[in-house]
Amino acid sequence: MGAGHGHRLHFHGHSPVHRAPAHLKILALLAFVLVVVATPREWYLAYAGYLAVLVVVIGVSRVPFLYLLPRMVIEVPFLVFAALIPFVAEGPRVDVPLVGGWELSLSESGLVAAWGLAAKGTLGVLASLTLAATTEPSAVLRGLQRLHLPELLVQIMGFMVRYLDVVSADLGRMITAMRSRGVDPRSPRHWPALARTLGALFVRSYERGERVHLAMLARGYDGTLPDHASPGVHR
Repeated sequence: MGAGHGHRLHFHGHSPVHRAPAHLKILALLAFVLVVVATPREWYLAYAGYLAVLVVVIGVSRVPFLYLLPRMVIEVPFLVFAALIPFVAEGPRVDVPLVGGWELSLSESGLVAAWGLAAKGTLGVLASLTLAATTEPSAVLRGLQRLHLPELLVQIMGFMVRYLDVVSADLGRMITAMRSRGVDPRSPRHWPALARTLGALFVRSYERGERVHLAMLARGYDGTLPDHASPGVHR
C-alpha cells in the first residue's frame, strides 16, 4: 500500500476529524466503547445520547452515511445472534400478536439482552468505522506507537494491513479459476474444493511471509523498523 493510496475503509477528506491526531482519536474510541459497554441496558436515553454524539461526529467529518452503512454488514452475525436470544432465554414471557391470530412467545429478559447486545454492538461498530473512515492506516499505526503499544504488535498490524489486499486478490483469482472450471464455491457440494483452495491460499501466504522475512533479514532487520519504512506506508 503506497503512501499515496488509501485503504478501502478510508474516506478521503479534510475535515477537523480527519486532521485530529490519530492517537487522540484512538483514545476517544476506546473511552467511548468502554462507556457504552459499561452502561446498563435499561438506560435507553443514554444510548440515544451516544448515537447523537456519533451522528454529530460523522456530520463534522463529512463522511456520507451511505458510505458507512454497507460496511456495517460485519455486524450481521451479532444481530442474528441477538435476534435468537428472546426465543431461547428463560424467565417471564410476553406474547406478541402476529397476523392471522398467531402469537409469538418471547422472553422478557431475552428481549432486554437482545436490545443491549444490538445497541452496544451497533454503536461500537459505527464508532470504529468512523475512526477507520477518517484515519489512514499508516496514521493509526503511528498513533499506536505514540500510545506505546509494543513495537512487535504494531509491526504485525502494519504488515497485516499491507498484505490484506494482496491475499484478498490471490483469493479472488483462485475463486475465478474455480468458477471457470465449473466449481461454485457457494454450493455445499463443492465445499471440499473450496476448503482445498483455502488451504492452498494459507500455504502460499505463509511462504510469502517467509520470503518477506528473509528479505528483511538480508537488509539488516533487527526487530525494529526505521520510521521511513513503517509497514503499510511504503511498498
